[in-house]
Amino acid sequence: MNVQRALLRAGIRLAAAGGGLVFAASAFAHAELSPSVALAKHLQLFSLAVPTEKENAATSKVELTPPSGFSIDSFVPAVGWKREAQTTGTGENTTVQKVTWTGGKVPTEEDALFQFLASADSSKTYTFKVRQTYSDGTVVDWSGPESSDTPAPTVEAKSSLGGGGGSNTLAIIAIVLGALALVVALAGLLGRSGRRALA
Repeated sequence: MNVQRALLRAGIRLAAAGGGLVFAASAFAHAELSPSVALAKHLQLFSLAVPTEKENAATSKVELTPPSGFSIDSFVPAVGWKREAQTTGTGENTTVQKVTWTGGKVPTEEDALFQFLASADSSKTYTFKVRQTYSDGTVVDWSGPESSDTPAPTVEAKSSLGGGGGSNTLAIIAIVLGALALVVALAGLLGRSGRRALA
């Protein structure tokens, strides 16, 4: 567990280096949590991506309500955003009931990205509620069924992900995914800068 936590902390530091970055959003994107399949009872790095789909407005507020049994341990700083968590309990018994990020300005066709360390208590599918507020006051509740236009993000927790690598392999994968996310975000920013220079 100590090795896993150290590896995950390294991943957190890597992700924090690009904490203020946003992703180019694909067409018909949804609010998503990744990884969507995770190992139960193991601390892992999760990413919440929320797309700005509305024209002429920016995403300025995002609220995440985790389900019972899904425990958030700590957060990656999101540059440009102010974070407020509603919690119960104290010390190691602290439970995050809701977290709200405000003050950001994520433009159309880009994703707001928030990351945190968390663990699922048991093997089952966890459904999250995400509430997105735009700069013009429009609100989108990502809490519908999978077939809807605003499906709720889900994470399927399993007792085993196969193979013999165990939790250390999963931690290494989390770090690699964090590095890839940073590379993709940087490429998106450089691409936008280049297009603006040519405009």
